[in-house]
Amino acid sequence: MTRKYAPSIADIEALAHDARMRLPPAFVEKALEVAIRVENMPNAVLLSEMEIEDPFELTAVYEGIPLTQKSVSDQPFAPDTVTLFRRPILDEWASRGDVSLAELVGHIVVHEFAHHFGWSDEDIAEIDRWWE
Repeated sequence: MTRKYAPSIADIEALAHDARMRLPPAFVEKALEVAIRVENMPNAVLLSEMEIEDPFELTAVYEGIPLTQKSVSDQPFAPDTVTLFRRPILDEWASRGDVSLAELVGHIVVHEFAHHFGWSDEDIAEIDRWWE
């Protein structure tokens, strides 16, 4: 009997790093300056700050100062970070049933990096053909 296991934090992280490298070439270098983390679930403090009641509604979050708002006088306390939440991602993936996990993680990564780069909805649509 073959056992099947849910993708691990490391699996999701590898997909996220791969998705970052598939951003348009002009953005990859700056994207590499952003840390990528994966946690199982968002914590209660973050959910409260974002006014989200159901933790499964939050698949990822960007924390940092968008490049469009950064100045040389900014003194960051930590690197800009994209944090993905494994359980909500797996829940969405299972409920959809129509996309691969790599596609879903790629879509999430593009949207979180959109916050970092200050992309418009039109910019995102050019990069991520998710809705076609």
